Amino acid sequence: MRVQFTEAINILLSWHSILEYRGMPEAAYRPIGYLFLVPESRWLTHMAGVGLQRSLGVPVEVWGLEEARRRVEFRPQASGLEPVRGATFGPADGVVDPHGICLGYLQRARRLGAEVHTGVELLSARRAEGVWEVQTSGGMLYAEFILNAAGAWAGEVGRRAGLSIPVHPARRMVFCTAPGPLWDHPLTVDLHSGFWFRPEGSRLIFGRSNPADVGFREGMDWGWLEPTLEVGLARFPWLERLQLDQRASWWGYYEVTPDHNPILGWMPGVEGWVNACGFSGHGVQQAAMVGRLMAEEIADGRAHSLNIDPLRYERWSEGRGFSEGNIV
Repeated sequence: MRVQFTEAINILLSWHSILEYRGMPEAAYRPIGYLFLVPESRWLTHMAGVGLQRSLGVPVEVWGLEEARRRVEFRPQASGLEPVRGATFGPADGVVDPHGICLGYLQRARRLGAEVHTGVELLSARRAEGVWEVQTSGGMLYAEFILNAAGAWAGEVGRRAGLSIPVHPARRMVFCTAPGPLWDHPLTVDLHSGFWFRPEGSRLIFGRSNPADVGFREGMDWGWLEPTLEVGLARFPWLERLQLDQRASWWGYYEVTPDHNPILGWMPGVEGWVNACGFSGHGVQQAAMVGRLMAEEIADGRAHSLNIDPLRYERWSEGRGFSEGNIV
């Protein structure tokens, strides 16, 4: 969970979600904070982002090198990496339990009368006489509206309905150390290299995105460990003292769009189809507010609690794009 983005809509999606998760026991929200180590070349842009974040009422602090190094030991000058100019810290940023959140919302939905079908594959969908006919592996379903929130599979779900939705899977590795002392570090990101780490109980987990690792590949890519550690050890040499636990490490998918930002709202020219997909790693942290906005989009005809126009599908057809500076 973090509010440290450079675009207002991303800041507010995360902030309103944090406010909801704070009061949701299933979320197990822990504000351990995000610490961004910012290189000289990004300092002015990053500071402009901080100004926007503060203007929207979210807490973000600017730290000098010595203050940052009191929280996390690192080398401001590291071989092969751009020097660190300073740091920013989000005290409300932190972590949540995505499984608890999902189960909590499903339980509430069931209490409100929703039917939940698990392990059911969407095979095809077509619009006929004002209703979606959805053929699944568990039989035919009929719906006035479809909300495509299928994550890394959202593009394929669209294809099975005859729609082109630019979302594709990208595999990400999460490497995990062996148990050791309890860590009190914030989630720390070296913005030059993209290397990140955070505590998970008595372990540390860490990683770095591989932009070439796209598609539905499965399993751990142990070949990516060396390029990840190469930059990690340069900035944080104390990592060398830790042992890796291969069995505790894992992999999963990001759902990525061409500009690494989500697609929200009605599918243009398609009756009854709404997208909430392509979050590119920011889905859980923005999910609470996105859920409210999609409810407004369907029930009221248009989301109104926040202006989601910058993230609508039309940004590509209209050639305006969307640029977010703090993509990790």
